[in-house]
Amino acid sequence: MKTPKDPIPHELLEHILDAEKLKYCFECGICTASCPMTELVPDHYNPRILLEEIYHNPEKAMIDPALWLCAWCYRCFKHCPQRLKLPEIFLSVRKIAKEQGCLEGFNRALEIISQEIPFPFSFGLVCLHPERVELGNALEGLGKRSVSKRKRKGSLPASATEAPSEKVAVVGAGPAGLTAAYEMVKKGYRVTVFESSSQPGGMLKQCIPEFRLPKKFLDAEIEHIRDLGVEIKTNVKIGGDLAIDKLWQQGFKAIFISVGAHKTRKLGVEGENLSGVLDALDFLRLANSNEKVKVGERVAVIGGGNVAIDSARTALRLGAREVTILYRRSRDEMPANPYEIKEAEDEGVKIQFLVAPKQILGQNEYVAGLECIKIELGEPDETGRRAPKPVEGSECTVPIDTIILAIGEAPDLSFLPKEVEVSEGNTIAVEPFSTETSQLGVFTGGDCVSGPATVIEAIVAGKKAAECIDQYLRSEKVQKTETIFEEGKHT
Repeated sequence: MKTPKDPIPHELLEHILDAEKLKYCFECGICTASCPMTELVPDHYNPRILLEEIYHNPEKAMIDPALWLCAWCYRCFKHCPQRLKLPEIFLSVRKIAKEQGCLEGFNRALEIISQEIPFPFSFGLVCLHPERVELGNALEGLGKRSVSKRKRKGSLPASATEAPSEKVAVVGAGPAGLTAAYEMVKKGYRVTVFESSSQPGGMLKQCIPEFRLPKKFLDAEIEHIRDLGVEIKTNVKIGGDLAIDKLWQQGFKAIFISVGAHKTRKLGVEGENLSGVLDALDFLRLANSNEKVKVGERVAVIGGGNVAIDSARTALRLGAREVTILYRRSRDEMPANPYEIKEAEDEGVKIQFLVAPKQILGQNEYVAGLECIKIELGEPDETGRRAPKPVEGSECTVPIDTIILAIGEAPDLSFLPKEVEVSEGNTIAVEPFSTETSQLGVFTGGDCVSGPATVIEAIVAGKKAAECIDQYLRSEKVQKTETIFEEGKHT
């Protein structure tokens, strides 16, 4: 094991740890309580403990696999009273560890991930953000080894044959649905996944650009899930081709709904229907399907999330000469991952803050320009962020050829039966501990519950749902057995 060559200088350590904020840390535990990675691998990762380790024993922290397990969801930062940016603190220590050649912790982290997640390579690239080529190569090696090892091992663990074999339906083949299916089939259930599109993978397959996630490894990881015994039926739209009620008639004893959030919200301004105005998710799907996608020389992306960043970087690769992201709040409020924002800016994407579109201008039914207005931030709104307010008389017009709308995504829940309650925010209402909906035997998780979130949050939701469904079905079986004995029907 390679140990650090040099200790981190105290002055640098103070800077890395954002010492002024750290002094006032309440040790409230919110960072740990809000962390999906802690929920996934509690024996290996705890951001608060890692922070203490960096402060008291930085040399040990540099070889700790926990240093490499932060999935950059930023939930710790969003909930921290002191606004400590733990992911960036951990990244700074990672850089020092790499400079000193201390990658033992990184390699151990990869092994932990490969044991806990059905698509470790895809997760590693999308969530762990390897910053240098050798780390990307290490992840690619993990992908190859993981697929090869799994093929050699064959199908299910021996313990699965001892488990109940009821049928479970999963609606949606994104990260949450595939994770739930993977966990359920390992427990011995017969799992069928219904996917409305032509290929499984959800956002991982359809919308995350190839330059961030090479699809050949995702496809291999999904193939392994199939090899375990999960049946994946594509081009089946629940509610259209097959009603949920029909699933019960086909013998399914539980249903997990994980349809994601695939509808781009509308902007609601004049000119939105002009040619050259594109929905971000549709744009990314087309780009990912290798279909010819045409963008103009000057592209404006409206929004500030990860989808906006992916859209901007993709537009550059498709030949746009100038790509500008317009965001109505400041950089601090921008929901996109700071790592992705930096990469976009390094590639040439421009970002204009505190500006919002007022009207899309057209010529011959095609986009010709965009009228914008400056924004000032008022008091915090229901999201906790300062509410944007237009500044009267600050309008300006810029020439634009293509506009990509990335102002948020929502789930399409029109297929749900009336028994499944929908919340005011147009997400599925769920009992948080059991992941069960208002309809008995129907469970849910992922973006259709939380709204647009990260891959790690979807994976955690899938694993949790699998456990809850297992408990539910075992409980149902016990209850039926007790009823049979009480009625004297046993032989």
